[in-house]
Amino acid sequence: MDRYIHAPDPASCLAFLLRRLATMALLLLGCWLALWPDLARATPGGADITLQARHWTDPSGDLGIDEVVRRPVDDFVAMERYRSIQLETGVLWLRLDLPPRDAARRWYLMLSAAAFTNRATLYTANPSGTWTAQQAGDHLPVSQWAHPDQTPVFLLDPQAVGPVWLSLENQPASVSPRLIVLDERQLQEKRQWTFLMVGGYLGFGLLVLFIGWVHARLYADRAFIAYCCYVACMLGFQAAFTGVGGLFFWPDHAAWNDAAPPVFMFWLTASGIWFVREVCVVSRHHRGVDRFVLAWSVFGLLFPAVYLLLLNRPAFIVLNLYGLLSVLLSFGLCVWTWRRGETYAGWMALGFLPVHLAYPFPALRSAGLLPDSWATQYAVLIGSAIEIPLLLYILHRRAKDFNENRARLRAIESTDPLTGLTIAPVLHLRLRDALRRARRYGHRCGLVLVDLSNHTAILDREGREAGDRALVVAASRLSALVREVDTVCRTAETRFAVLVEGPEDLRLLGQHIVAKGLERVPLLPPDLTLRFRLVSASLPDEADGSPDDGRLMERLNHALDRLADDPRKVVLHLPQRA
Repeated sequence: MDRYIHAPDPASCLAFLLRRLATMALLLLGCWLALWPDLARATPGGADITLQARHWTDPSGDLGIDEVVRRPVDDFVAMERYRSIQLETGVLWLRLDLPPRDAARRWYLMLSAAAFTNRATLYTANPSGTWTAQQAGDHLPVSQWAHPDQTPVFLLDPQAVGPVWLSLENQPASVSPRLIVLDERQLQEKRQWTFLMVGGYLGFGLLVLFIGWVHARLYADRAFIAYCCYVACMLGFQAAFTGVGGLFFWPDHAAWNDAAPPVFMFWLTASGIWFVREVCVVSRHHRGVDRFVLAWSVFGLLFPAVYLLLLNRPAFIVLNLYGLLSVLLSFGLCVWTWRRGETYAGWMALGFLPVHLAYPFPALRSAGLLPDSWATQYAVLIGSAIEIPLLLYILHRRAKDFNENRARLRAIESTDPLTGLTIAPVLHLRLRDALRRARRYGHRCGLVLVDLSNHTAILDREGREAGDRALVVAASRLSALVREVDTVCRTAETRFAVLVEGPEDLRLLGQHIVAKGLERVPLLPPDLTLRFRLVSASLPDEADGSPDDGRLMERLNHALDRLADDPRKVVLHLPQRA
């Protein structure tokens, strides 16, 4: 029996490998997060000139650069603080007086943390008085930007005369300008650090996504499928939100570049609610709540089509409310089901906590209550980098426990609860197959019936617990003497049957069984050993024509009963008769 208990299982080996892989991924993530502040400080920032700008909003959005320049200077208000401005159909104009710059270097103006601006146009005046326009934004394919990047970047012409003018269009979300002047070297280093951080996040996310899919195939659990959908939507949302997707994945598709952040936001939230529904098993606790949660997920899956069709302020408010209420709903479902006995629902609430704490930054920025900043751009990215592996580990522990319980239930149907051996119906099935092979192909096999003859004495002297322990030890020692292809079964209270496949010497096997029983039994007095009495027969035996398995077992049991009348004889091998 020990051989079967400790035999390596492919599923457990794969689970062990995945746990080690997940541990390595968590260690790499920890190193990455530990180095993030140093990397952020090492990133060159350039000169922030946002508060030096003066702004004016054109409510109609129809004025050109010539009309805007001729407006009185008093119409342009100083940008005294970082702020968000709601434009609707208007255009925000910024008048920028650039600081002195080294003419030997190329200088750029970056609209930082604004990968989702609809259109940004920079106007510079030549010495001849004509205007040069550079355009960027979601309504223009990234490949056609003046300088393709994850955010709008414009070249500052050293021959430009006077101030430069920047027009910004964005709806239905508010616009929050953050302007940085930096040279070519600083721009290149900023790109490298950004791509390193975002690329590392996406690579780590793909690794976790692969591990989750392997778990889904291994455990056949829908919770892992929902988890994979959630992680895939999270990666898509971060790629679109940071601007990396528009630069590398869909540079020629302006419409999708504009629609990707809200679409992935809806899908991310809907898949997260579905994921919580599967893990917390809401249907087990309340059918009405389960239907509501399912309808909530379906709404998030389908509403992006309505959002893109309307693309107005009310639809944008629905987007923000859906995200905020989904955070509250997911946390509430986890706590509610945890209080009703779902142990892993409580761990799920803790696993979602990093993203729930980071979500207010981009949400408040979308609502116009916070300006664009490093936190609004990367808070959810960092939170999800912590959350995703935590959720995978929680799911792994949950699936492992459930799989072990299912394995125990399946084992109860085909094994003896006390000894762990196969039950009699399984033995009869295998014996029938062995007899069929023996008659058809001439394969030899044997059947040994073993009785623990001193079990009654052990019960009388040491009690029921010692008697059960003796049966367990007997089963273990019988299993240790045979091969994995052989079958050991408990057929009665103290009797075991051993089906031996192949031309084994049954007499020698009988001697080994008797000798193995005489070894000392742990937790029993030294003078109490296992005294085996056995009967064996080589098969097939055609003495009765074509005996079936039932008649064969009856014959061996009858012989073993007669053997009990002679206490000096413990081994009997029935001769094979043709």
